[in-house]
Amino acid sequence: MFIAMDPPKHDVQRKVVQPIVSPDNLANFEDLIRSRVRAVLDALPRGQAFNWVDKVSIELTAQMLATLFDFPFEDRRKLSHWSDVTTAVPYEGGLVENEEQREEVFRECLGYFMRLWNERVNAEPRPDLISMLAHGESTRDMSPREYLGNIVLLIVGGNDTTRNSMTGGLLFLSQNPGEMRKLRAKPELIESMAPEIIRYQTPLAYMRCTALEDVEFGGQLIRRGDKVAMWYNRDEEAFEDPDRFIIDRARPRQHLSFGFGIHRCVGKNLAEMQLKILWEEILDRLPAIEVVGEPKRVFSAFVHGITELMVRIPA
Repeated sequence: MFIAMDPPKHDVQRKVVQPIVSPDNLANFEDLIRSRVRAVLDALPRGQAFNWVDKVSIELTAQMLATLFDFPFEDRRKLSHWSDVTTAVPYEGGLVENEEQREEVFRECLGYFMRLWNERVNAEPRPDLISMLAHGESTRDMSPREYLGNIVLLIVGGNDTTRNSMTGGLLFLSQNPGEMRKLRAKPELIESMAPEIIRYQTPLAYMRCTALEDVEFGGQLIRRGDKVAMWYNRDEEAFEDPDRFIIDRARPRQHLSFGFGIHRCVGKNLAEMQLKILWEEILDRLPAIEVVGEPKRVFSAFVHGITELMVRIPA
């Protein structure tokens, strides 16, 4: 079923609304994030194995995405599913088996978000992301496909990166018990550990661009039209021992996981805040977490993701 995107009515008063992820509003999220983290951690089973990705990482990121979009909370897991489908590699038995299945999921996603657009376009502007798109000077006249593209970009940006960092951090500390002991002894190291997790995990493993002109770089001739992929955060000229996970690394925010310049991630501060609060509450509430199985990873060269990490919290 196709649902049209309603145009705004002329009697809707347009006004500037502070973006929901702006520095001024970011502080308002801290108490909300902390209360949600505490509720999720306190509800985890004790003495039995469970999937940390599902119980913690996906749940917390889905809750935050629902808040940013002002999305119906009971349907929040749809956001995670749509994100997974967007980046999935089609194969038999996979999340999607072909592009036709992916397009079917996109139609479902677009239909849902069109209903939310039509609810908000003729209402007073609000700080959620859908209302901002519906009322924004440069976005209010988008086609449905352009709207879908922007929504998918926001979903993937808010889902894959944060959720895989939440899982990756636990995995890395399990693999490096000396770093975990260091963290337990000095909880203030969370401040530098959070960006180190994001660097080491690098949730989106690379970016690709097309050369607009001939250029020589690093002794390699790149011709106009060549497609160049940059795999980042492991450059030994930028990081000492780049393949080691070091929670008190000097200059931990030198990484490129959030992009750079005008393309720097608008949600970077919120993502890092979520990760820091998660680890503050883990140290306060969970004396031990044991990883009891090898991680199962996303079938992708682009998304550096984890679908399953089995853990156990002592009873």
